[in-house]
Amino acid sequence: MGNNEAEWSINLQMTRNVIDLFAGVGGLSLGFEMAGFNVVLANEYEPSIAEAYVKNRDNANMIVADITKLPIEKTFAPYIGQASAIIGGLPCQGFSQKGQRNSIDDERNFLFRYFYQVVALVEPDYFLMENVPNLLTAEKGYFREEIRKAFGKLGYSISADVLNASGFGVPQNRKRAFVLGKKGEKALALSLPSKDTVTIWDAISDLAYLESGEGAEEQPYKGAPQSAYQKLLRGDQKILYNHVSTKHAPIAMERMRMIPPGSGKEVLPREHLTKSIYSGTWTRMGKDDISVTITTRFDTPSSGKFTHPFLHRAITVREAARIQSFPDNFRFYGNKCSQMKQVGNAVPPLLAKAVAELILFDMQNESVQERYV
Repeated sequence: MGNNEAEWSINLQMTRNVIDLFAGVGGLSLGFEMAGFNVVLANEYEPSIAEAYVKNRDNANMIVADITKLPIEKTFAPYIGQASAIIGGLPCQGFSQKGQRNSIDDERNFLFRYFYQVVALVEPDYFLMENVPNLLTAEKGYFREEIRKAFGKLGYSISADVLNASGFGVPQNRKRAFVLGKKGEKALALSLPSKDTVTIWDAISDLAYLESGEGAEEQPYKGAPQSAYQKLLRGDQKILYNHVSTKHAPIAMERMRMIPPGSGKEVLPREHLTKSIYSGTWTRMGKDDISVTITTRFDTPSSGKFTHPFLHRAITVREAARIQSFPDNFRFYGNKCSQMKQVGNAVPPLLAKAVAELILFDMQNESVQERYV
């Protein structure tokens, strides 16, 4: 390899460096890593979640802090010219469809300004923001337009779309807004090929059939993988992590025993009906369906359609992680509440990988064109 070719190869490798803001446990990071990127810096403000991010990676560079309190220039200046993409799944409570929404008056909806400040300083070739679909439609598109104008002044062209994880090999109906910026006058369209549907049973049928209160944080697999999806997520893993069932109260067990496969609260006697704001409460997951969106309270039958297809319990952290497309060697740490938050708030890695591959393909195509100019 000549000197010019060697230099081109090194530069191309450098362009794979990524910074992940609002990283959570690292679903976006993991997807980009799967695609061949190198996450050189991450930021997460919750210590227990940041700890899980770090424990799942060799030599992770994590800043545990509230980004609104960070000195942006001092913190990120070392990465000027050293990262080709800045990514982040910004907190979405202000845009959530549950509860009261204040939109413009909700300060959580302006966290993109801090994301913007880092992009303005580091000047990556690409950036990617993830949020709930309401980001693009709230206040008659106000936030979408604000983002377009703000980043346009920095020289980025923007594409934005709602992607459903179920179209990318993830067994879950999880719709999320993605905003993709690329330097220059030509936006990179979020045009991605869809993949075959994966069902809930494709995802979890090989995991131990635990009853309420059973399981352990570490245990051997009980059987062989039964689908291509299970083989993919197992890899060469020998130990199964985080497969622990919630110990449900007697009244909850009584209700679940009344609900046959494929049914929900409509079969319960009147005295067992409970008030709940969540759709799918006391409803079993259909094993041949895709899951509803995994939330941070999937351990409770009353919080959504999270009751096992036929066992009398809610799904475990590992079952939820499978439905989110996390590989089995990715371990969740901390108490159960933290683990559920880590899983429920994450971007599905296989969805993130699909977007990362789109960016990488564009990046390599641009590099090849520059090489022969």
